[in-house]
Amino acid sequence: EVQLVESGGGMVQAGGSLTLSCQVSGFTFESYAVAWFRQAPGKEREGVSCITSEDRSTSYADSVKGRFIISSDVAMNTVYLQMNNLKPEDTAVYYCAADPYLICTVVRGIGIELVNHWGQGTQVTVSS
Repeated sequence: EVQLVESGGGMVQAGGSLTLSCQVSGFTFESYAVAWFRQAPGKEREGVSCITSEDRSTSYADSVKGRFIISSDVAMNTVYLQMNNLKPEDTAVYYCAADPYLICTVVRGIGIELVNHWGQGTQVTVSS
């Protein structure tokens, strides 16, 4: 059974940093791409960052490029999202997701419907 458990959310002032963790089980990084999504109140869920299964290459939404870093630790079965220079508009529930059919075009809003495995989410609140 595929499981994803996020942690690391919280409250931070604008300009601060947080690192989210996604503990995964039930699959290997060689077979599933993993992505971070977020959903703010009243808005659609959007792809934030993605790491591929083939070569661990990374992709980012334009809104977070240069501020967020996605990485994976195979030994720990964990994917991280390091978030720097946070802005109030980054406030959202952040979700980790994985799927063998996940394509990293999700960071441009393409292919989200193909993702079948989601974590429960972790709240990130950035105050101004």
